[in-house]
Amino acid sequence: MLMGEVRPSPEVELDAAASLFRSLSDPARLSILRHLQLGEHRVRDLTEHLGLAQSTVSAHLSCLKDCGLVVSRPQGRASMFSLAVPDELVTVFAAAEHLLEATGYAVDLCPVYGSNGARR
Repeated sequence: MLMGEVRPSPEVELDAAASLFRSLSDPARLSILRHLQLGEHRVRDLTEHLGLAQSTVSAHLSCLKDCGLVVSRPQGRASMFSLAVPDELVTVFAAAEHLLEATGYAVDLCPVYGSNGARR
């Protein structure tokens, strides 16, 4: 937070945190973000590397861009996508990996949010 900025209310902070976790909750979006850790990519590159449809990659990139997690720059007729805040995302991914290890990946067994849960 910059000096002079007013801190949001606890409710606003919780809502923003929940929105952040929802933005990270899709396996395809996570795959895209993890792949962008390697550097800039075009949509076409991501579809080839991840085996996802172009429309899927484009839709997820649009979501991630709206969330402030990725940025793009024009290159010819294409756009190059990269992480907007790479250091912070690497930190979040590392923390998530540590949490998963610490809990023995128990969240995957959750009947609501686990890989076999109803909310996918």
